Amino acid sequence: MQIGSKFTIGVHIITAIDYFKDMDRVNSEFLAGSIGVNPVIVRTVISQLREAGIVQTQRGSSGAELTKRLDEITLYDIYKAVGSVDTEEGLFHFHEQPNPDCPVGRYIHKVLDQRLIDAQKAMEEKLRSTTLADIVEDTRQAVNNESNEEKE
Repeated sequence: MQIGSKFTIGVHIITAIDYFKDMDRVNSEFLAGSIGVNPVIVRTVISQLREAGIVQTQRGSSGAELTKRLDEITLYDIYKAVGSVDTEEGLFHFHEQPNPDCPVGRYIHKVLDQRLIDAQKAMEEKLRSTTLADIVEDTRQAVNNESNEEKE
């Protein structure tokens, strides 16, 4: 199972809000152009980020703004905000009816369940340890490197 694109769209939105905050009006149309998706999708994700207390918006204003510092926002915060994973089901959806008459079917849950739970926990811990400050800094560095390469 894949984590939906709303997660990476959320990361893109927050990175763009910070990157362009002093240069342009960062509204859903602007963000949609940067992300390459319909503005309706951007508004949906912004709404989820707003409900999570990560961004704020006001009609007729200069667009979306962050409500927290970048070093206070983690990838995990975005992952949870946009509902990347059903909290009941988890990241891995296990097939419902393995055949109990088959030796593999009978024991596959016992053998695999905890490993999948551990894998999800490890991924989520990595998301918790990565802040948007890290992402924005790496983005700025990539832009600067590209600018320097073009000058050469």
